[in-house]
Amino acid sequence: MDYYHILNRGVEKRKVFMESGDYLRFVHDLYVFNDENTTPNYVVKKRHAIDMNSRRPLVYIHAYCLMPNHYHLLLSPAVENGIPLFIKKLAMGYAKYFNEKYSRFGSLWQGKYKKILIKKDAHFFYIPYYIHLNPLDLSMPEWREGKIQNYKKALEHLSSYRWSSHLDYAGQKNFPSVIYNKILSDILGKPEDYKKQIREIISDRDVAPQSMTIE
Repeated sequence: MDYYHILNRGVEKRKVFMESGDYLRFVHDLYVFNDENTTPNYVVKKRHAIDMNSRRPLVYIHAYCLMPNHYHLLLSPAVENGIPLFIKKLAMGYAKYFNEKYSRFGSLWQGKYKKILIKKDAHFFYIPYYIHLNPLDLSMPEWREGKIQNYKKALEHLSSYRWSSHLDYAGQKNFPSVIYNKILSDILGKPEDYKKQIREIISDRDVAPQSMTIE
């Protein structure tokens, strides 16, 4: 199975998530658009039940994080060309929602998304942490240099940030239906092991993931 770090940001680095409802919508889209079947028109007055048994995922979403002006995903294709098909549906669907909500026109995303193949085992081990630690940029950017001293405060910030898969790997159900956690759960270990590794990464300059910063 191949693994890819996928990311994109708003055009001209603009915010693509203005309030909590936008983040929630994108998380919802991560699930709904991850299907080979035609996506139902759920923006209707009457709700229509979706047959979960008929779903055919395009990708396996191992980890994700949404930031005010960009997103990170760790994906594997579930079918041939699954990633480009999924990202196309996701980008177009969310852009349509965003433009209608905020009465704007034109492209929302900054060109084609970046797609980085994870080639090294060491990179694969650290990339989920890198993705999940991005929210610390909002309050404790020194994590990127391994200079966090108040680990408790950092973990509290991550625990209060719902818009990533961090909580699902930290032992708290957040949006478990979105991710395929079978592989990473084995690699990251139990919640306490996972949190212990986070502490080491953000407080040790020798293991801080500066080299993995892909913007």
